[in-house]
Amino acid sequence: MRFLVVGAGGREHALCWSLAASPLVSALWCAPGSDAIAREATCVPLAVDDLDGITAVCRAEKIDLVVPGPELPLVLGLADRLEAAGVKVAGPSTAAARLEGSKAFAKAFSARHGIPTAAAKTFSWRECEAAEAYVRAHGAPIVVKADGLAAGKGVTVAADVEQALEALEQAFGGAFGSAGQTVVIEEYLRGEEASLFALVDGRNVLPFGTAQDHKAVGEGDRGPNTGGMGAYAPAPCMTAALTERAMAEIVRPTVAGLAAEGMPYRGVLYAGLMLTADGPKLLEYNVRLGDPEAQVLLVRLMSDLGQLLQGVADGILDHMDLRWYDDAALCVVLATRGYPGAYSNGSEIRGLDEAERLDCVTVFQAATRHEQ
Repeated sequence: MRFLVVGAGGREHALCWSLAASPLVSALWCAPGSDAIAREATCVPLAVDDLDGITAVCRAEKIDLVVPGPELPLVLGLADRLEAAGVKVAGPSTAAARLEGSKAFAKAFSARHGIPTAAAKTFSWRECEAAEAYVRAHGAPIVVKADGLAAGKGVTVAADVEQALEALEQAFGGAFGSAGQTVVIEEYLRGEEASLFALVDGRNVLPFGTAQDHKAVGEGDRGPNTGGMGAYAPAPCMTAALTERAMAEIVRPTVAGLAAEGMPYRGVLYAGLMLTADGPKLLEYNVRLGDPEAQVLLVRLMSDLGQLLQGVADGILDHMDLRWYDDAALCVVLATRGYPGAYSNGSEIRGLDEAERLDCVTVFQAATRHEQ
């Protein structure tokens, strides 16, 4: 089969690395890809939101299955566009992708289907004074979330009322563009965070592992949130019993609810969880693999990723199972100094060849280029 991965980051590098090892994959493309990904796939210089261009490449290259990496093209409707063109895709429709594309939608959906999550209220920028009054009335700690996509940086866990009000000012003031014109303010949940992944083919659900990531840029979980500074898998806190409880109370009801509302889900469903004293509660949905969680999941995967994603697209996950390597995996992200704020480009990275010669190390790259 001929596969196309959409994206250019570390997650997409890991996807291409894993798919390149699949006997099912006869040819592999990536749009736009990167110099590092070019070692695994043929790269096509198309932006992830160029839906017309991606569809045209799929027609020209007779692509059998598209694997979207980031959430943006899914929220914009890539899966719908490809399916209309007769191309299979392992990703949800734009309607189902609202689980990640709109936190307000996700909250309302959870309420409709009895999915345990934090109490919350939604406010538009026109209701800024009401949002501020809500924060003052409820006190802190409290969580302020930009409704739309903000590259993992639109959530503020405010330790005091002043910080929460500042987060509202940032969101309504345009710090996250249109994504922050509506905010969700929710109760602060106490517990340990974990990530639970599942493969979904519209009706069948196959658990796809657990992980824990660390978003704060500094040591000791200090500093601003980033897209992720590291992860490990499996998550020790997610016992078999707790994983099954989260599947039964959160993941399966989500899949059933989407199907009941006429938007069956296909792809990777990623539930961000808080393990509270009352059990697991949903923090947020993501409609794709995490980054850097994908890196630690895929290096542990013994099963054929190409075959699994074909099962997602063809609705045959009930005939498949998973095998994992016993060893745990740890990912440490090395980022340019200054990230996630202002930083300079073009710094040199040394020692990658030496690192990759170690049996226990795999290097995935994001936002890099190769120069002689």
